[in-house]
Amino acid sequence: MKRIILLVVIGAVAAFGGWYVWNLSHKTSSAYVSMLLPRETIFLAHVPDLNGARDEWHHSEIYLLYREPAVQDFLRKPLANLLKKDTASQTLENIEELDAKNVFIALTSMDNNSLKVVGGFRFQGGQENAERVIGKWRSMFLGKNPGAKREKLQYEHHEIELVVATPFTLATAYNRPWFFAATDLTELKALLDRADRRARNPEEILDKDEAYRAAIAHRPSNYAMFFYLQPKTFSERLAALRAAIQSPAASKQRTMLEQVQSISGATRFENGKIHDLFFLGMPKREQDATLTRSSLTLGSKETFFYLSMLLNLGEKIDKLNLAPGIGGAVQKILQAFSDNGITADDWKAAFGIEFGSLADWPSSAHWPSLLLTLPVLDMTKAGKIVEAATQADENAIWTHTEKDGVRYFSMQSPANLIAITPTIALSNRILIAGFNPVSVEEALKRSGGAASELADSPAYKDAERLLPPPTNFFAYLDMAFLYSRLDAALRPILLMAAAFIPAVTNSVDLGKLPSPEVITKHLSPIVSSQRYDRDGYVAESIGPVTLDQSVIGLAILSSIGAGARQKAGSSLTGWGSSPMTSPQPTLTPSPTP
Repeated sequence: MKRIILLVVIGAVAAFGGWYVWNLSHKTSSAYVSMLLPRETIFLAHVPDLNGARDEWHHSEIYLLYREPAVQDFLRKPLANLLKKDTASQTLENIEELDAKNVFIALTSMDNNSLKVVGGFRFQGGQENAERVIGKWRSMFLGKNPGAKREKLQYEHHEIELVVATPFTLATAYNRPWFFAATDLTELKALLDRADRRARNPEEILDKDEAYRAAIAHRPSNYAMFFYLQPKTFSERLAALRAAIQSPAASKQRTMLEQVQSISGATRFENGKIHDLFFLGMPKREQDATLTRSSLTLGSKETFFYLSMLLNLGEKIDKLNLAPGIGGAVQKILQAFSDNGITADDWKAAFGIEFGSLADWPSSAHWPSLLLTLPVLDMTKAGKIVEAATQADENAIWTHTEKDGVRYFSMQSPANLIAITPTIALSNRILIAGFNPVSVEEALKRSGGAASELADSPAYKDAERLLPPPTNFFAYLDMAFLYSRLDAALRPILLMAAAFIPAVTNSVDLGKLPSPEVITKHLSPIVSSQRYDRDGYVAESIGPVTLDQSVIGLAILSSIGAGARQKAGSSLTGWGSSPMTSPQPTLTPSPTP
């Protein structure tokens, strides 16, 4: 019996030891990249396991949406020209063949506007297998630069291959199981010295830098991609520029960039969702202020977007008055404040610093309604500020009414396509601004309640629990709800547009637009939160795509849409100018799927 117990104990110790060594080897392998780079490294991007990240991506919600048969059928025509393999995609496939680990690229210096970049990865198998892939890249580069000079150099026990195509230089070397490359021969030699532990000063590595250590302290243990940026080089140049063009007193004031010690971010996959984390190492800007999300009570069952953040507009007024190039409506409002003797202190006394925004889209409405909110501290001063803002545009006519102690300011919009009535409601507790009086008044009624239909919804509760509590920013977006409403509102318009503008069908077949049920089953809510944690701001976002990714995607789609509208406009102009030769439009829209 004792022998069995002893064997069980030995087995458990061996299993724990194996797990510990495996886990330590992964951590050491990840940390090894920062030991290869100099302490003054400006930028680093790191992918621990390229193939592993690819496999996780293939199980993500957004990729599963992309692989839906109906979506593939719809995208076949618009992606026909984009699916051609380019150099970047071929290079990625080659790296995948090598089962590359710890892929990294780093900017180590910007001396005299000359960028020095190093990179590398850890490959599997022998050097001969790696050279079959890397040799293709080298041949491709030489083929595009027939005048390039190529030579081999010996450094210590390494063979360095140097390719010079003025003004570009590429130096490469193997240090099994690693492959390294650099745009400067000296940088590559220094990299090899650190890899061989031959560096003159082993403490002058990125891993020993205080700002870098603070950044990775907030990095998750498992991640698909990580980046680090040291803004000191940029802030020093900015400070020198400010000192040259400003007065000595003004140049001593530090900008926000000069207060930032480091910027870093990591992306990982969690249960099919993408999870981004960004860290901004800098002193805390808000003092004794914490996000309460008090405007959450305004949310209803039809609320698909909610945002709450600390925004001290009172402090921004003085800066906006001094900022050059401010024009339009903002300048008119600032001038109105000045004419009425309203100062930044008046704003701080009138309003709190927690800014809120909500968007509702009832099924009976054609378009969503947006609300903006601010807490009211002093209704009298707040009323004076609102009155001044409504008087900023002499062409705008505002009507003032009062009901149950609440002051309403409304203006009829001159827009013809979508009639809106900008409305501001001011009570002794809250200011609510929106694009129609009905939504503003309904929100005001909900503001007095203790419960919130939005906060009590399962979708909001599940999303909120995914991230730590915020201290200064929170955002929620119900992607499935928003897409369902967009589909109902835009599908008939798109089909009609295709009927009247046949040129649209050359790029996309709107008759194959997937049903909303196919799309929404892969769309969970996006939630984002920001907090101050010890030595900097930590912003996290999670969803089928993250908040920052959705903003970037929206900007790209907007630019594509602008180009499509311009092309469609040209086609429509040509159709109208040549009625005898242009194809006649059909008024029968394609059937919905």
